[in-house]
Amino acid sequence: MRFGLMINEPKGPDVLGGLRERIARAAGDGFSSVWMSQIFSLDALTALAVAGSQVPGIELGTGVVPTYPRHPAALAQQALTANAALDGRLVLGIGLSHQIVIEGMYGYSFDRPARHMREYLSILMPLVRGENADFEGETLTGKLGLTTPGPRDMPVLIAALAPRMLRLAGEVADGTVLWMTGPRTVAEHVAPAVTEAARAAGRPAPRIVCALPVCVTDDADAARALAAERFEVYGHLPSYRAVLDREGVAGPADVAIVGDEDAVSARIEELAKAGVTDFVASEYSSGDGRTREFLKSLL
Repeated sequence: MRFGLMINEPKGPDVLGGLRERIARAAGDGFSSVWMSQIFSLDALTALAVAGSQVPGIELGTGVVPTYPRHPAALAQQALTANAALDGRLVLGIGLSHQIVIEGMYGYSFDRPARHMREYLSILMPLVRGENADFEGETLTGKLGLTTPGPRDMPVLIAALAPRMLRLAGEVADGTVLWMTGPRTVAEHVAPAVTEAARAAGRPAPRIVCALPVCVTDDADAARALAAERFEVYGHLPSYRAVLDREGVAGPADVAIVGDEDAVSARIEELAKAGVTDFVASEYSSGDGRTREFLKSLL
């Protein structure tokens, strides 16, 4: 199992310089990858292309770019450009986002999201592989090719929790990227579905990237209370609520990996046994360095 870090944009005037420093530190510490989410601040692909191009050797992933605001050809062109800037080190993670965002903020229809993702991938995947897209669906059309230079083996992962989305992750994309998903759900639901879909389609074994909050501490109760506060919103969004229910837990604090070194190690080992190929730690400790030092010891 490979180990990566989820990083947030730093505060201050030199945001991209600070981001570059965080990527460089992760690379220097020996992590395999760095991942960046995209919500309402920096554009993740642009930020990773600018900051990551100055730090060689480490894989850089988006976790995740929402699909609806960009036509798949436009996203393919942007991602291929970023991948060229990164010398082929980009992992393009994409996702549906949430109905409250897509309908309530952007004004797009969120009707039949799995159909949307299948149509989206029908255009995106040929283009990022260097082929022409020739697709006309119910909601999306793409009939074009791209001449964007650079490598054409960029992995594309989708945020997938529902059965139809997991089939797409294995059958069409290169795997899935997860957030707030515990080991029981990975072992019983995610890994079997996405792996079987890839096998049936004659595709390589998929990547299963699992990101979770991590805090190494002797005060587990306080750390869980902090996780409950900081990640509360995920307990109310329907897609995450469904996966938390499947795990059999009350909220995000219950899937956060919290405790001393032995406890955290045991939880991470559970994920490896469940089928996770890449564990991505979202550190949220007080800044004493204990969590990072422990994670480095696992590399």
